[in-house]
Amino acid sequence: MSFLDAPPGSRRPLYLFLLLTLGVGAAASLFTTPQIPIWYASLNHPSIAPPNYVFGPVWTTLYIMMAFAAWRVWKVSGLRSMEMAAFALQLLLNFAWSLVFFALHSIGGALAEIIALDLAVLTTTILFFRRDSIAGLLFLPYLGWTAFATVLNHAFWRLN
Repeated sequence: MSFLDAPPGSRRPLYLFLLLTLGVGAAASLFTTPQIPIWYASLNHPSIAPPNYVFGPVWTTLYIMMAFAAWRVWKVSGLRSMEMAAFALQLLLNFAWSLVFFALHSIGGALAEIIALDLAVLTTTILFFRRDSIAGLLFLPYLGWTAFATVLNHAFWRLN
């Protein structure tokens, strides 16, 4: 049975994972959005910085993929598992980065924080691959984007 064939009630946990991940993104945007036209715009931007309009669609897509990956692993490992603990930790660190970078204006602090996030995402990706290869694959773009964000954060730190 595929996802589309599943009875609506059996999809409820997936919807909760979607609400959780997208909710984290929405909450982080409360720190981010007001800072973009003022503080962030005043920074020296590295040449590798994407245009601002790229971030919203990329992060929305990544949060949806993260939710599907977590849902798939949850079905195998349950909520009280190392995989779900790693998922929760990386989600917390994901949220914290926006707080440190945008709300606190601490580019160096955000660089240290995102390195911890990289390690948490890598750990989650490995743990997810061990439980469900599709879930691991769904996490790879997030791992790649976070690695790029680390390079970008470092470039901002050096320029500012």
